[in-house]
Amino acid sequence: MSKPAVAPSERMLPDASKALSVLNSVFGLPRFRGAQAEIVAHVTGGGNCLVLMPTGGGKSLCYQLPSLLREGCGIVVSPLIALMRDQVAGLLEAGVKAAVLNSTLSWDEASEIEQRLLAGDLDLLYIAPERLLTPRCLAMLSRARLALFAIDEAHCVSQWGHDFRPEYIGLSVLAERFPKVPRIALTATADELTRQEIVERLALNDAPSFVASFDRPNIRYEIVDKKNAQTQLKAFIAERHPGKAGVVYCLSRAKVEDTAAALSKAGIVALPYHAGLDAEVRARHQDRFLNEEGIVIVATVAFGMGIDKSDVRFVAHLDLPKSIEAYYQETGRAGRDGKPAAAWMTYGLADIVQQRRMIDESPGAEAFKRVSFDKLNALVGLAETTQCRRTRLLGYFGETPKNSKCGNCDNCLSPPNVRDGGVIAQKLLSCVYRTGERFGAAHLIDVLTGRETDRVKQFGHHRLSVFGIGVDMNDKQWRSALRQIVALGHLRPDSEAFGAFKLTESSRDVLKGNTAVMLRDEVPDVSGRRGTSRSRQKSALSPVLDGSSPAHALLSALRAWRSEMARKHGVPAYVVFNDATLEGIAVSRPRTHDQLRAISGIGDKKLERYGDALIALVRSDTR
Repeated sequence: MSKPAVAPSERMLPDASKALSVLNSVFGLPRFRGAQAEIVAHVTGGGNCLVLMPTGGGKSLCYQLPSLLREGCGIVVSPLIALMRDQVAGLLEAGVKAAVLNSTLSWDEASEIEQRLLAGDLDLLYIAPERLLTPRCLAMLSRARLALFAIDEAHCVSQWGHDFRPEYIGLSVLAERFPKVPRIALTATADELTRQEIVERLALNDAPSFVASFDRPNIRYEIVDKKNAQTQLKAFIAERHPGKAGVVYCLSRAKVEDTAAALSKAGIVALPYHAGLDAEVRARHQDRFLNEEGIVIVATVAFGMGIDKSDVRFVAHLDLPKSIEAYYQETGRAGRDGKPAAAWMTYGLADIVQQRRMIDESPGAEAFKRVSFDKLNALVGLAETTQCRRTRLLGYFGETPKNSKCGNCDNCLSPPNVRDGGVIAQKLLSCVYRTGERFGAAHLIDVLTGRETDRVKQFGHHRLSVFGIGVDMNDKQWRSALRQIVALGHLRPDSEAFGAFKLTESSRDVLKGNTAVMLRDEVPDVSGRRGTSRSRQKSALSPVLDGSSPAHALLSALRAWRSEMARKHGVPAYVVFNDATLEGIAVSRPRTHDQLRAISGIGDKKLERYGDALIALVRSDTR
């Protein structure tokens, strides 16, 4: 697109009306959200800053718009090839001159883009960090006219972050070589420690930080006790999100394959994605997920970072992530369009043991392991809390919500029963102590419930005073209690004896009765416990999605048309228009270009390209 025709000196001054005009004409958006206007004005005026904004909160506009308002080309540093491709496709659809430089390009293709940059024929250029840091690329940038540097996924610069990437450390060179070019660092997830390191490494010490609310109110958080994870997952998808797009995360490649196969067998269109698959297969599965509707991707964390698909209706975890940051970023891929979505996870004692073992066995320094344990403990605390999960989640990022209950998490919708578990904890800790802190859950429960198994008799544990003192509880209840007591820090998995549990410093006070222990009662899983949640979620959906709505047939026709346009242009469907825009058309039924232009998400270029076809579709629907 052509830059706004203003004098160079004027371009260095923030102009709210000019920014709003470009926002509307290019992106079809009527207004800024949150701190976007302030950030855009600050960067357009030549300022550096750090931006923390949740996924779906509009981070991209914070650098895309200043790149259009300032002289020169905005350079976007991103490690994500998929995100680069999708964002560039979306910008081109909106009439913005955008391109990407990464390893997927041929020499001739890369050379052509470099020439366009030097000729001033680009508004935005996306570059991978490892390419940007090459002497050749830095020399080229020194000869170009640059509007700004946007460092996306800035948490990758921090060794304390959940996705540290060594190549990001070298980005400190930007402040040294291009001191007069504004720098904006952006991320959706960063605790205080990570923020400090971003500021230090990217030389943003004197720059303001814009921290938006981390709350994603449209996402329903739910964590259920792990029993048979695949069966629970199939029920969750079939009952709550049939035919909808979703992402399922598993810890191992083998589990990804097994889960995708199980879902496919159950009639759910599911595709595996992990680093062990052939690159062509991964690309094909990713393209199907992006371009088709209702696809479920089952993946390791190798998938999803930077995937800009707006209509993901659920993200499910069959294994515990490493930290709250990882959990927040992964669940944040649901509901980017602002419509109701779900973050659902199965969780059990084995998850804690497995994650602790992975930290213990990692080659990291002791300081790194200590921070990793703290992050894991915080996530376990979120999984075990009996209070509002959203309040706990936001509190981790230093945010205090207005209300102590969100009304859109499992604990708010179906409050768990809590009881005094002091005696239960004392029995369990005594059993661990009497058996020598050498055994795992199954053996401890056998002793507590008075089972004279061969192993119990082999070690003489049937003669201990703790033998049979827990006969009033069943195995499921004891496992739940054991998991919660580990989460409370009164027991810990033994890093040297796999599966065994050891007492902690706080165990003594529990045994003496000096520390209160409150435990959540064992409750039914998703299929029984969440009946009210399901009905409430259904009622929260847009009425356009109701098959009885007059707008529903038009929406179906609009989606079919969108799919055809996406195939024709070789882009994901949501790059043409997202669901919210199509629903706006289906509800308002515009019959003129002016009426169509008033719908959010339709800018000048898209109106010019698609306006006649959309109005014809509306007029052809006589309902």
